[in-house]
Amino acid sequence: MAAINVKTSSAADWRTERLAQVRALIRKAAPNAVEEAKWKKPSNPAGVPTWSDHGLICTGESYKDKIKLTFADGAAVADPHGLFNASLDGKTRRAIDLREPDSLNEPAFLELVRAAVTLNRGKAEA
Repeated sequence: MAAINVKTSSAADWRTERLAQVRALIRKAAPNAVEEAKWKKPSNPAGVPTWSDHGLICTGESYKDKIKLTFADGAAVADPHGLFNASLDGKTRRAIDLREPDSLNEPAFLELVRAAVTLNRGKAEA
């Protein structure tokens, strides 16, 4: 599937690069995941990238100062490496906010995506 670009002022915006990195990791962790652009509107004509495999895995929203990776059922997914750093009070979702200087623990992120897919498959089979 074609990459979904975020609205930016420069061709090589760090948010676009970071979403490309995340996209590649999700493909590696969940090769059957489908990427779609959802929730298109005038202020965000490209929409929000979403990844699904037997249900929504996560979304990748771009903000001025960060990208936010929101896991639909993140509260039910084990996060032994502590990647979730946003939306921690909710009963369902959990998110990872990444700012420009932040690094992403790639092996831990792969585990998190795989755990989300496993959870989705378990719910789909129930």
